[in-house]
Amino acid sequence: MITLAIDTSEARGSVAVLRDGSLRAERAHRDGSDYSGWLLPAVEEVLSEAGSKMEQLEVLAVSTGPGSFTGLRVGLTTVKAWAEVYNKRIVGVSRLEAIARSQTGDCPLVVAFYDAQRGQLFAGLYAKAEGYLRRVGDEMVISPGDLVSLVGGQAGGQRVAWIGLDPELVNKEQGMDARIGAGDRILTCSDELAGDIGMLAEERALRGQFSDPLTLDANYVRRSDAEIFWKEWPSGVC
Repeated sequence: MITLAIDTSEARGSVAVLRDGSLRAERAHRDGSDYSGWLLPAVEEVLSEAGSKMEQLEVLAVSTGPGSFTGLRVGLTTVKAWAEVYNKRIVGVSRLEAIARSQTGDCPLVVAFYDAQRGQLFAGLYAKAEGYLRRVGDEMVISPGDLVSLVGGQAGGQRVAWIGLDPELVNKEQGMDARIGAGDRILTCSDELAGDIGMLAEERALRGQFSDPLTLDANYVRRSDAEIFWKEWPSGVC
């Protein structure tokens, strides 16, 4: 199985090519350019490095967020267009789940998180069961302090692995010293997540769990800045 995976959830994005669960090529987005100009050349590079062509792909994996409105729309729109043109199947994957799956350990609970700006985090809580991760509740946008309190209430005496792109945003919050003392771990995740997204997509593809291109959409968790600005702008002001 040959898979092209795309993550344009935020500025720290990436693209990757996998073959049967093995990462063959990956590129990270770190130059600050718009995804509308970066994505296609980056995909051409990883396909060339992996010795593959678009026609040979069997799965198109794409991050569904949470993340920035513009970045996610570029990734999803591009993948949907390729799926139609090349008659390929799509698997949408939560970026938070990919983060949670990127690290292994013996903690029964996992919190995946990264910076959502405005003093908030995108976050998801997962429980390990029979070798798989099961999400507990919905993905959320939440302040670091509230996340620590929420996880503490959910975890009870269970140890938690905190896996994030921005660990410094939680490690100084009130209550974290006590949790670390009780066995919690704070782990830093690589920002090259396309490979992890592709691996999750291949697992689901093998089970026949594909996404419907017509209904596949991003999970923004919160409204975009543009929508918030429009909603909060005083009525009658031009």
